[in-house]
Amino acid sequence: MTILLKVLIVLLVSAATFSTATDEAPYLYVLGVAQDAGFPQAGCYKSHCMPGWNNPETKIGATSLALIDPASKKKYMFEATPNFPEQLFMLEREAPTGEFNLDGIFITHAHIGHYTGLMYLGREVIGANQVPVYVMPKMKQYLMNNGPWSQLVSLNNITLPSLRNHAQVPLNNVTVTPFIVPHRDEFSETVGFSIKGPNKTALFIPDINKWSQWEKDIASQIQASDYALIDATFYDNGELPGRDMSKIPHPFVTETIAALSALSTQQRAKVWFIHMNHTNPLLNLNSEQSKAVRAQGFNIASTGLRLGL
Repeated sequence: MTILLKVLIVLLVSAATFSTATDEAPYLYVLGVAQDAGFPQAGCYKSHCMPGWNNPETKIGATSLALIDPASKKKYMFEATPNFPEQLFMLEREAPTGEFNLDGIFITHAHIGHYTGLMYLGREVIGANQVPVYVMPKMKQYLMNNGPWSQLVSLNNITLPSLRNHAQVPLNNVTVTPFIVPHRDEFSETVGFSIKGPNKTALFIPDINKWSQWEKDIASQIQASDYALIDATFYDNGELPGRDMSKIPHPFVTETIAALSALSTQQRAKVWFIHMNHTNPLLNLNSEQSKAVRAQGFNIASTGLRLGL
């Protein structure tokens, strides 16, 4: 690759991340990039977790995105994580409530890092009034029929607009489209989201089993999008000593890179790895593995990243 081409790619990525609430175009704002448990994980006192306990500034929240639309003065969240209070504050600083109305929360599935933050909308905390929580049918039934979530519905803290597979949800300048992906669906379906703005489209798939189990080809999906924030829970096999990793299937980052090896440098630059487990060396942007991933043309998402739509 020529030096000029490398410079152009860096400039393109930088331009993609340069969006603020003062611009008119909608954009995504990354509120967290860790797996459900965040970093450091509860009960982890190994050397890789201790920096997070010893220095709170190095803590990383579970994966969540905000969608901010300056034109309509509305904001949305994707996932309600256990780190909801901190992430809501991040969003408040980026798009203050006095100017931007929180107009909805989109949930991918019923694993703890993706929906349990809804509890903060209840009367014990915020006492919210009819916040739309966009969910698939099984997820809707799960929330309506199991406490404490059912109380959020009965007290009108939240409403539950139903999502349908591949059915578009128009949000002023943005269209959100859910699509089913294979995952451990103990309590609900699992979806990814296509988030289409006036200029660019983002693919958000924080959780999925192996890419080969999906009916879609991930390389083709990336080519059809401008950004792809995709499952990077584990970097490689054997990351959890003593545990059968086939019981918690995810595409290893090494597998994803191999699956996307035929993509051009321009296409690889669309990829942003996200949803990293506390054991994943990509959580440390200075690790040798992180450097190797970036050297191959891919990106690693971090809290505070902005992607213009």
